[in-house]
Amino acid sequence: MLVNKTSVISIQNLEKSYKNGRSANKVLKGIDLEIKPGQIIGYIGPNGAGKSTTVKILCGLLTDFEGDINILGMDLRNQSTDIKRRIGYIPENASLYDTLSPREYLQFVGELHGMEMQDINTKIIKLLDLFEMKAHADERLNSFSKGMRQKILIISGLIHNPDIIFMDEPLSGLDANSVIIVKAILTQLAKEGKTIFYSSHIMDVVEKISDRIILIDQGKVVADGSFEELNSKASSGSLESLFTELTGTSGHSKKAEEIINVFEN
Repeated sequence: MLVNKTSVISIQNLEKSYKNGRSANKVLKGIDLEIKPGQIIGYIGPNGAGKSTTVKILCGLLTDFEGDINILGMDLRNQSTDIKRRIGYIPENASLYDTLSPREYLQFVGELHGMEMQDINTKIIKLLDLFEMKAHADERLNSFSKGMRQKILIISGLIHNPDIIFMDEPLSGLDANSVIIVKAILTQLAKEGKTIFYSSHIMDVVEKISDRIILIDQGKVVADGSFEELNSKASSGSLESLFTELTGTSGHSKKAEEIINVFEN
């Protein structure tokens, strides 16, 4: 396979199917993408379009796929462990070791990435402080709210200074101040040459932070470009309107009225 040397992620003809009894449901149907360093990619699509599946494949969590994927100059199938050392993954929901404290959990994550303990502890304190979690550094994770747990997941995905950060609904449960902080962090990381692959349903955040928006529908890429580029072709006015137009979904106002009528009748 010829790999674009300037791409940090190269995807060619990516396909993925899930078996359902004797039949198979094809979720991804030939994804082709070249992603450059320093880009914030907004990866959007309807439920079931294949967003989370794509992210899990790129992070090496799903290995039974068809096609070719090259990340940071390495083949995903043969060099998955080396790739994982240089990427961060921030999911919407993940299992944490509930009997550990944030300090203990983040020390564990840092050691897994081969960081020096002094460097780990310095970054833990600084990052917990920035996310207003320093006072909770030694409390048990099982006492945390969803938003507090999400902050720890975000820190764990960033602590080793990865070259690529994969994010799947990373803002779920966060308060408004933390959302602003995360958006600012992503913008700064991109300026430093990091690549952000951001999958989300929150259209206004995707629209504001993304250099490039990739819209998939029914396992295929149906739009790829900056918001300005996509909107100039569709003349939709907002990412939500563009999303509706390109995915063929409509009638939201009518459905809302019908739902209200259920309560009124």
